[in-house]
Amino acid sequence: MAFARSGPVRSEAARRSILQAAAELLAERGYESLAIEQIAARAGVGKQTIYRWWPSKGAILAECLLEGTMLDGRLDLPDTGDIRADLRDWLGRIFALLERPEGEGLLRALIAAAADNAEVGRRLRDSLSGSESVSGRLARAAGTAPNLTPVAPFEEIAEALIGAVLLRALSRTPVEPGDADRLLDAILGR
Repeated sequence: MAFARSGPVRSEAARRSILQAAAELLAERGYESLAIEQIAARAGVGKQTIYRWWPSKGAILAECLLEGTMLDGRLDLPDTGDIRADLRDWLGRIFALLERPEGEGLLRALIAAAADNAEVGRRLRDSLSGSESVSGRLARAAGTAPNLTPVAPFEEIAEALIGAVLLRALSRTPVEPGDADRLLDAILGR
């Protein structure tokens, strides 16, 4: 993790306690209501300890993501053999997360943390992709959709899907019925 830190070397037990507290409080209260003071109280550490190690609550949540304390595979891309159905399911779960206050705030906080730290950005992309990259899953599905030819730009198609999700989170665009299908039609073709 590349967040700049100053002061003494941190206690691993305190670090884990802080990350656990942040993840729990985010789930309970949502991002907007999450405060460093609450994290410190739940973790049993001083507020100054947290600020010595992380510059913001977004940075703490980013480290939670990097450590696997959040999302823990809930957004993995399934593989049923039907790429369109799998992507629809995957997008549906991401959109459902965005509809919850804690999910929307979390994703925006992670985007902000990713702007400051390339590793967070890579991990955010990977978390949205799950255990297998979206581009890898698309490549394995070559020939099953109009725009998935064997020479299709799989990485760019994956980036378009993930970019649409991130743009929706940043713009706070509400999810409408059929959004996932329209997005898939635009990117994969009918």
